[in-house]
Amino acid sequence: MDKKVLIMCTGNSCRSIIGEALIDHFLDGIQAYSCGVKPIGKVNENAKKVLNQNSINSSRYYSKHLDKVIDIDFDLVVTVCDSAKESCPIFPKKTKVIHVGFEDPDGEGFEAFERTYKEIKNRLLKEVKNALS
Repeated sequence: MDKKVLIMCTGNSCRSIIGEALIDHFLDGIQAYSCGVKPIGKVNENAKKVLNQNSINSSRYYSKHLDKVIDIDFDLVVTVCDSAKESCPIFPKKTKVIHVGFEDPDGEGFEAFERTYKEIKNRLLKEVKNALS
């Protein structure tokens, strides 16, 4: 049975979407989800572009509110921005929560999304594997 991991940020348009996609793509036995505490309702075009350029189909990922996933029985919740960390809710069961923060590339050029993608890939995947072992 797959472990379930939630990647949570504020807008659910860049960092959490990239994190969800990277976990789905690289970590076997882990099913990823993402959400925002104040989602903007769409995935940033540069986030889609960086995923697609790295052979990850971005079309299945979308911006959603925490309410859409709160009833899922997560094994791990990862906040990737300080705002989400501060407003992280109490989940129905005792769920392990960790914080792995990343700067928000929103509003910057595509190079910032490439840097964020690499940083999330290098740090987040390791942290998720460690937290679940």
